[in-house]
Amino acid sequence: MSRLKNIGIITSGGDCGGLNAVVRGAAKVALSKGIGAYIIPSGYAGLYNLVDFDKLVLLDEERIDHVNSAFAGSDAGHSRVKISKINDPDKYNRILLGLRKFNIDGLVISGGDDTGSVVVDLVRNGIACVHAPKTMDLDLQTYSVGGDSAINKIARIVEDIKTTGKTHNRIMIVEVFGRYAGHTAFRGGVASDADCILIPEIPVDFDVIYEHMKHHFMRRIMNSDVHAGTYVMVVAEGVRGKDEKVFSDGDDGKDSFGHVKLAGAARFIRKQIEEMMEKDPEIRQFMDVSGMFVPGVFETPEVREVIPGHMVRSGATSAYDVSFGKEIGGAAVILLEEGLSGVTVVEINDGKIRYIPTEEAIVQRFVDTAEVSFYEQMDISFGRKPEQYVPVIEKYEGHVERFM
Repeated sequence: MSRLKNIGIITSGGDCGGLNAVVRGAAKVALSKGIGAYIIPSGYAGLYNLVDFDKLVLLDEERIDHVNSAFAGSDAGHSRVKISKINDPDKYNRILLGLRKFNIDGLVISGGDDTGSVVVDLVRNGIACVHAPKTMDLDLQTYSVGGDSAINKIARIVEDIKTTGKTHNRIMIVEVFGRYAGHTAFRGGVASDADCILIPEIPVDFDVIYEHMKHHFMRRIMNSDVHAGTYVMVVAEGVRGKDEKVFSDGDDGKDSFGHVKLAGAARFIRKQIEEMMEKDPEIRQFMDVSGMFVPGVFETPEVREVIPGHMVRSGATSAYDVSFGKEIGGAAVILLEEGLSGVTVVEINDGKIRYIPTEEAIVQRFVDTAEVSFYEQMDISFGRKPEQYVPVIEKYEGHVERFM
């Protein structure tokens, strides 16, 4: 007979694709083992206030039917709350009392590095937790549910934006989430044939960007029989210049985890490009030769920034994230049942559940700039002088791991 009578399911941090798959996977496996699975709503805010709740939603067969795995976001709800920062010296005892009130023996918690840091904190205070990795930023040491969905959405948005760019002969800049790691901008930009991809890992050299943009933008328009063309950039919100300062016009407000609210990278880049074009006599000559120049009205090409924002998080979940979410949700229940706590599910491979300590999983992972040089061979600009790719070729031994 299982040592677990009931589990609580928490989703936390930013919303993204695959979270409902985690909830459904955890609930289904718990049900198969005779373990009660309850939703603790509103993330860590709900956990802190659990002792005051009159009841919780039990994920029985009927209720699980209403959890749509392909629906991005989470039926369990979220909040950005760091337990250790709550101004209540009795906070951990309050949480334990809430868990005892509902006979909850352990928690399945899905979230990113911030959420994982709270998992570590809760375990140290006697609360059994298993972490199901989730972040569209893909900056954990494991693959994280939500990443594939975000990349697909970014790629589709960038592809779509080309139509308005080409119609108006505009330079388009698409700013996407990612904070200080550029995985989703990188992969989404590559997948959508973006001309330029700017990521936080590589300080931006505007001279390099400008020359790349001018060459391809002017070439496309001049070689088109109808003088139509565009140039598309994908920019991660945390990009920075050579001085290491982030391109942001945010209000310096911070969330409960101490993160500065990033905003304005695309706007900053647009203004820089516009200023450079206004000072460049070749641009006026190009506008004149292409038949676009209108004195005082249309003297330089238009540059427009597009910020899809939370649209990247919303809508549908990719099939990959649904499958992965169910796996890690279900596996988290099994790990709790086996008495493990403070660990992060990595994957199920060859029927084996693989995990690592959550403290290790939440160490931030950045884009490998050596891999960037591979794509620079394809004439994608990353805001630096292209570096030569030196291939290292070897035969791969073992199993292919799902890791992005």
